Amino acid sequence: MTILSDEKKKIFLRVNYAHRGLHTKDRKIPENSLAAFKRAAEKGYGIELDVQLSRDGQVVVFHDDTLERVTGVVGRVDSYDYEDLRKMHLCGTSETIPLFTEVLANIKGAGPLIVELKTGPKNRELCEKTYALLKDFHQDYCIESFNPFIVSWFRKNAPDVVRGQLAAPYETMKQGQSGIVSKLLSQCFFNFTAQPHFIAYKIGPHPAKIDRLQKKGILLFGWTAHDREGEKYNDGMIFEFYEPELKY
Repeated sequence: MTILSDEKKKIFLRVNYAHRGLHTKDRKIPENSLAAFKRAAEKGYGIELDVQLSRDGQVVVFHDDTLERVTGVVGRVDSYDYEDLRKMHLCGTSETIPLFTEVLANIKGAGPLIVELKTGPKNRELCEKTYALLKDFHQDYCIESFNPFIVSWFRKNAPDVVRGQLAAPYETMKQGQSGIVSKLLSQCFFNFTAQPHFIAYKIGPHPAKIDRLQKKGILLFGWTAHDREGEKYNDGMIFEFYEPELKY
């Protein structure tokens, strides 16, 4: 277990983070789009986003492993080169899949950034490239992942970067993986290797272990909020479809 200094805690504590940017429910401003990120930055919100690799090794900002839900194109993100991905439109708008570098260049004035690294076939490469790009980003940021070994990579190779373990109850975690792995991940069993500074847990019932970690000084972020109810017990909120205060 790794506890942040009070100075670093203040940066991330009680901040509202716009989930995949400040996108809209009607999808006219799509999730993980430059428009959504610019909108969040203009209002001063913290921002949460997702990164993964294209087939040709570009760090792109996109949530799902597959493209169909957001672009209508069949296939995995990592089965296309970026030249092909950049031609795909998000939710039927003029917005397209951005490079991570484009997003970083367009969020001046935003609050702290949460970068979620998605699990894929080239996790080490994703960690190395994401960290290399963040070295030139002169705003506050942290990283998180559902994959504890991605979080552990940052512990070993970039120990000064604030890192978080994403998790959710068993019923959510069991989609697409074995029951025993899901159980362990839902309980944050792999904290011994990841040693996260914060836990980002799905809002709702959670294991008593999470409460114990919070009492010991590990920050607890809630996702994904649709109202302010979770502010009562979370140290940070990842929200969508409403506009809370910048901090609470």
